[in-house]
Amino acid sequence: MAEPPQVADGPQVADGRVRAVIDALYPAVDGGRFPAKALAGESVQVEAHCFADGHDRLRTVLRWGRLGSGALEPEELEMTSQGNDVWRAAFTPPSPGRYRFTAVSWVDHFESWRAELERRVELEDVRLALEVGARLVEDTARRATGSDRAALEAWSLQLARQARSQDPAIDAEVLKALALDEARTRIARRHADRRLRVERSLELIADRPRAGFSAWYELFPRSAASEPGRHGTFKDVAARLPYVAGMGFDVLYLPPIQPIGHLNRKGANNALRAAPGDVGSPWAIGSAEGGHCSIHPALGTLEDFRELIGHARDLGLEIALDLAFQCAPDHPYVREHPGWFRHRPDGSVQYAENPPKKYQDIYPFDFECADWRGLWAELERVVEFWIAQGVRIFRVDNPHTKPFAFWEWLLGRIRDSHPDVLFLAEAFTRPKPMQRLAKLGFTQSYTYFTWRNTKRELTEYFTELEHGPARCFFRPNVWPNTPDILHETLQGGHRATFAARLVLAATLSTNYGIYGPTFELMESTPREPGSEEYRDSEKYQLRHWTLDRPDSLRSLITRMNRIRREQRALRSAGTLEFVTTDNEQIIAYLKRDPPSGEMVLTIVNLDPIDTQSAWIELDLARLEIDAERPYQAHDLISEQRFEWRGARNFVRLDPQRMPAHVLRLRRFRRSEHDFDYYQ
Repeated sequence: MAEPPQVADGPQVADGRVRAVIDALYPAVDGGRFPAKALAGESVQVEAHCFADGHDRLRTVLRWGRLGSGALEPEELEMTSQGNDVWRAAFTPPSPGRYRFTAVSWVDHFESWRAELERRVELEDVRLALEVGARLVEDTARRATGSDRAALEAWSLQLARQARSQDPAIDAEVLKALALDEARTRIARRHADRRLRVERSLELIADRPRAGFSAWYELFPRSAASEPGRHGTFKDVAARLPYVAGMGFDVLYLPPIQPIGHLNRKGANNALRAAPGDVGSPWAIGSAEGGHCSIHPALGTLEDFRELIGHARDLGLEIALDLAFQCAPDHPYVREHPGWFRHRPDGSVQYAENPPKKYQDIYPFDFECADWRGLWAELERVVEFWIAQGVRIFRVDNPHTKPFAFWEWLLGRIRDSHPDVLFLAEAFTRPKPMQRLAKLGFTQSYTYFTWRNTKRELTEYFTELEHGPARCFFRPNVWPNTPDILHETLQGGHRATFAARLVLAATLSTNYGIYGPTFELMESTPREPGSEEYRDSEKYQLRHWTLDRPDSLRSLITRMNRIRREQRALRSAGTLEFVTTDNEQIIAYLKRDPPSGEMVLTIVNLDPIDTQSAWIELDLARLEIDAERPYQAHDLISEQRFEWRGARNFVRLDPQRMPAHVLRLRRFRRSEHDFDYYQ
């Protein structure tokens, strides 16, 4: 047999009869190099760009199924043409895991025949078309079995008889109705000729719902004691759980709970030498008391930790554990695996540095060491150990300082065996490395929100996050503060600034967190002028917090978390749109839930000192609000209700009272009892 022809300087042609083309398939990340992300139980919209030469009709279907553990038999859905060679369909992954979706397209001669027949008018033309159709249906019957085959054979014979009939009284429209019969067409479609099909596949990771909607609270267990000066324990944290759950958080994040190194231990305020009794940094992991799979003795036992996880679960909380792949100088790894670390010419181990910062109490791993396979395997064992204790969420410290290949390997292995485990990347680094980590499998990612404070900065940044190219793989988790970051905007200590940043974080993103209790108690003193480090930071010393202070933001935090849970428009990503205001100190943005029609408009005064006012302009036609009728703006923070009319409405926000509105917009309706109300 002769070899298929080749295009000059091009690929070999496998079968030149294949005419359909799939030019693109979405959602795609880097052309399919990485899987896109979705949430189990939520619809995934798939778009394929399919076409062929000439005027023949295509058929395109979507085939999808779960891969790996718990694999599902592939299901198939018809894709519908949206015009301009765009085809769409949606599927819903039922559970967390890895999925493959495939667009399958082919030139469908049966559908092409039907489309052409619909345009025919003359009786003789219709009869000729019926002859062609009879042969197509006969061919289709050969691929069918049982009752389908019998029905198609009977239809083919009927078409052939009518095509050859010379009865002049037969109406062309009657013949067309016979040929275009919908019931028999559905049978024929089940047995389409797909031999000359083309396929294109991509993968997708479906995470559990908490990946897409969560509120985090960070707490240092050693500062949870009920009295000053005592080292907190897991039992103290358990006593704090109702407080955290009562504010409406669903994730309690704990910094490292492992033993802390004694060698080169840092003192208060990052002092180079620790004083007697200094507790050191929890991120300086490991000592003679144990390493990454051990518990700091002062916190309690492993059993205490497991009990804490159970108590948290009973209150609707999950414990997120810090995953810090680094060691204190006296970590057992340093003695047992010296080759896992870099050494100076004098033989000493190289400690971590980020000039001008120096971390003499931390030794980073050398991922270029000869025993890199052994190092990778041990770090996977660490993750599996904590999963076995009940941890299902990890906040990963500085993942951008470890190789991308390592994360792709580790996250892939954990995902295949534990698809419900979530990873938050603490990568305050350049955009491309940050996004690469998200592509590799990190479930959520820290953002630059802390450093985006003006109206322009916030608008540009969150438009990029919500609607830019990274939207199908990068899930932002926004934090106003962290143990490492006290931004200068918070250093003024203005209550209005803390309140505004809380509202922004809670409503701009579906995932957010606060480093508490520094946030609700508005801790605002830097270590020194120009520093983003806290003075008397919990990173280096015990702290005692008076949580019932009357100036606490606790009530506002509780209300915001309740609003987030109750408003469906705030629970889904991808609908954020910024609204025009005529004042640069007033930012406004809208989120919608299309299925319910719910709309939430958030308006924030970015000036912590002065009252600011603005005209807010809405596109009423797009929001399906009748411009001739009033509509209600219900402030979910204050419970005030405003009756608005038209596209432009006036707002005035006094930051000393409350710097923000979170408004649920309710359209005017008239009930069956003929009285007015809002819905």
